[in-house]
Amino acid sequence: MPSTLSCVPSDINHFAVVEGHGVKGLSDLGLESLPEQYIQPPEERITTSAIIADDSIPVIDLSDWDRVDDKICEAAEKWGFFQIVNHGVPLEVLEEVKAATYRFFRQPAAEKNKHSKENSPSHNVRYGTSFTPQAEKALEWKDYLSLFYVSDEEAAALWPSACRDEALTFMRNCDAVIRRLLQSLMKGLNVTEIDGTKESLLMGSKRINMNYYPKCPSPELTVGVGRHSDVSTLTILLQDQIGGLYVRKLDSDTWVHVPPINGAIVINIGDALQIMSNGRYKSIEHRVIANGSNNRISVPIFVNPRPNDIIGPLSEVLESGEKAVYKNVLYSDYVKHFFRKAHDGKATVDFAKMTN
Repeated sequence: MPSTLSCVPSDINHFAVVEGHGVKGLSDLGLESLPEQYIQPPEERITTSAIIADDSIPVIDLSDWDRVDDKICEAAEKWGFFQIVNHGVPLEVLEEVKAATYRFFRQPAAEKNKHSKENSPSHNVRYGTSFTPQAEKALEWKDYLSLFYVSDEEAAALWPSACRDEALTFMRNCDAVIRRLLQSLMKGLNVTEIDGTKESLLMGSKRINMNYYPKCPSPELTVGVGRHSDVSTLTILLQDQIGGLYVRKLDSDTWVHVPPINGAIVINIGDALQIMSNGRYKSIEHRVIANGSNNRISVPIFVNPRPNDIIGPLSEVLESGEKAVYKNVLYSDYVKHFFRKAHDGKATVDFAKMTN
């Protein structure tokens, strides 16, 4: 192995961000120490003293849908996260999309970089590293491919061939469970029917990400993903068996690991549904730690309103006289606010809060 000093690029940002090598490229160099650009301030690192080892998020068996509505709603209120098993998505579909994620990221940097912000022919297809490098004081140890779904035709033309078919298959196979989860959650809000308008608001658009967290030198000094909540309605997350996802326990400064369960899918409430439920359902802070021994991947599907939808507390939630906690906001404005800054916990949802 070459010495650390001889193999470190003279300009880390240019190598990782501009040339498209990402943190995978840095990890492949066999670095013995973490580049200073990735060293997080102490308050952003997760410490063992903040981790609860004897608590876990709910695991819900969907083999009998008629018996799980209350469990789903309770998990959405008390945790904002839960795992589902016996969900109907074939195991081979899950394994194939994980394999496709590795296949995409194992390509040469020049091939992946064809889909970067500067080079991609569409803003709906984006390869990158960290979260918002230009706004971050310290970079995150993650590369990603983000694919906004418009149509099968656009996906066929623009999504990378290394993972396109598997990503589409995973999305299609999750549609039924997404609809059923939303039906359960809407029942808890006194919404008796998801009509066309509600369906558009709840799941009018989808984005699938493929995340790659390579083995990291000095993982205790950085993060894979910093503290944040998602801007989605729901997030459907497939994680591998390595582990590393942590959820902040509600009204606490402690964190709970989301243990990998073979064949399970992780579900979490996003900001959009917290706003629509007027705060009854909780979008919870979560983060990903870096790993010093193994590469890790995850594949989230973000189920969102359409960009031009107005989100605010649903009328059914307020009809009993409950006071609105959130104002109506244009969803695209909310999303832009999220992406123009570094990860900062739950601060984004304040953008939609009512002012006195």
